[in-house]
Amino acid sequence: MSELKIPKHIAIIMDGNGRWADKRFLPKKAGHRKGADVLENILRCSNKFGVKYLSAYAFSTENWNRPQDEVNDLMDLLDNYLDRYIEKCDENGLKIKCIGDISKLSDALQKKILKLEALTEKKNGLNFIIALNYGARDEIFRAVKKILNMVLDKKILPNEITKSIFESCLDTKNIPDPDLLIRTGGEMRISNFLLWQCAYTEFYFCDKFWPDFNENDLEDAIKNFSMRQRRFGSR
Repeated sequence: MSELKIPKHIAIIMDGNGRWADKRFLPKKAGHRKGADVLENILRCSNKFGVKYLSAYAFSTENWNRPQDEVNDLMDLLDNYLDRYIEKCDENGLKIKCIGDISKLSDALQKKILKLEALTEKKNGLNFIIALNYGARDEIFRAVKKILNMVLDKKILPNEITKSIFESCLDTKNIPDPDLLIRTGGEMRISNFLLWQCAYTEFYFCDKFWPDFNENDLEDAIKNFSMRQRRFGSR
């Protein structure tokens, strides 16, 4: 990997858990559990490759529209994995931050999220960003409301609003924009994920379902990224 350009920040849309389970005549929760295990492996591999930030789209604002039993399974899975990350935070070195409107989650989940962020705040390993009840349009809408309140509170004048002030009101404040976005499952869209931040992100679409994604697939995505010339509109 030493000869490759390693993206500083990789964002992942982990698509295909349900279809993976359907193909095996398993309940969808089996696909989600397998997908969560794969994410842990990809975190280890990303850290090994030298990636500094990894963002995972875990639960979107639209996922509430799924069947209630599937939503319940996802919340149970989240609860279990928050416990695991809390238990293992001293050994894996991850610095964890959640983005999205977590106020819509249960009080118990909110407390665990805040505890995990506090426990890992001073860690110096891979920065792991978990998108929970996240939607980019919702994020932008909330940022606009924050700025409006700043104006109403006379903390800032309308003509003083800048791009940097707007970005400071986003969930991803102080997090660099993704260099590479990977989506599994064969779909070619970004599904309301990091719309502002992905203005110049390189996209990589993989046909594999997320539970089948592995270290070799991650390396292939990074190799593909390494062959691209990022001009950012300059020429």
